[in-house]
Amino acid sequence: MFRILAKDGRAKRGEFETPHGVIQTPVFMNVGTAAAVKGAVSSADLEAIKTKVQLSNTYHLHLRPGDDVIRRLNGLHRFMSWDKPILTDSGGFQIFSLASLRKIKEEGVYFSSHIDGRKIFIGPEESIRIQSNLASTIAMAFDECPSAKAEKKYVEASVARTTRWLERCKNELVRLNQSPSAINRKQMLFGINQGAIFADLRIEHAKRITEFDLPGYAIGGLAVGESHDEMYFILEEVIPHLPKTKPVYLMGVGTPANILEGIERGVDFFDCVYPSRNGRHGHLYTNQGKLNLLNEKFKEDHRPIDKSCGCPACLRHTRAYVRHLLKANEMLGMRLCVMHNLYFYNEMMEEAGQAILERRFGAYKKDKLKFY
Repeated sequence: MFRILAKDGRAKRGEFETPHGVIQTPVFMNVGTAAAVKGAVSSADLEAIKTKVQLSNTYHLHLRPGDDVIRRLNGLHRFMSWDKPILTDSGGFQIFSLASLRKIKEEGVYFSSHIDGRKIFIGPEESIRIQSNLASTIAMAFDECPSAKAEKKYVEASVARTTRWLERCKNELVRLNQSPSAINRKQMLFGINQGAIFADLRIEHAKRITEFDLPGYAIGGLAVGESHDEMYFILEEVIPHLPKTKPVYLMGVGTPANILEGIERGVDFFDCVYPSRNGRHGHLYTNQGKLNLLNEKFKEDHRPIDKSCGCPACLRHTRAYVRHLLKANEMLGMRLCVMHNLYFYNEMMEEAGQAILERRFGAYKKDKLKFY
């Protein structure tokens, strides 16, 4: 399912075959948590800005509108009118971020909804059943995401439980994919490596989950309080112990620098809310560095956000106009900025892939980040 077309050091250019199309890697997955990218960006817009994969969240869609509702509407692809690959996060990170509202047991997690306070239980089987109802292309295993600063004894026990949960996730997905009523009977499962910043626990866990022979593997529990150097160190230590013939997904990371550093260390998939969240506040990524469009100096700036950019905002509008929209709280301003940032990220992944094919990734990375 995963073909490596070229390598430049550890950096890889590949193709991952899925039931909803081939994913060119490295790839950035645009985050549409509740089946939409925040900022009034439609599925048609996502296609226009070169989106390859869309990511949605199990926890949020389970709460509303309900995965049972989406199932009756023939799955998430039909629901949001998107025919390319979709990855669904298992909901583990969102649940474990609700520290004061949840209780972890071997069977799963009991927690209170952040919306209305109602009591909910999600375990490995429940998470997989929800994702099967959503019929995403790739389902993520249910895991615990411990703090980067957690004590080693706690992390060790947490990792062992995550491994047991992975086995339950795999068994449940095999069962559901064999059901005639499944919307996507070829749904894939990615396992998740955990271990906080303890390299020995990470490596041991990588070896253990490799035995499950899954289509892909993620590295979770990073960008949650550790330094960038600690994150890069863990990637360098762990990735060599994951299957070389399967894609590696770094969850929830990050900035352009984080992503290019990740690619250099062998990561294939990324996702992060940074580009859309920053865009909604007028913080924009360009090939000349990051800019805050709300600054007074852009009030009469007739240039596009980035003259080298091909996104809808840059092709048609000036910095002055988009800034005016933001200052006037017009939704169009937020929408144009989100589309620009996502285009920048998607374009960066295409550029990185081409640089790997041409064995010049190191030079590309240095040039791309000189303004960052």
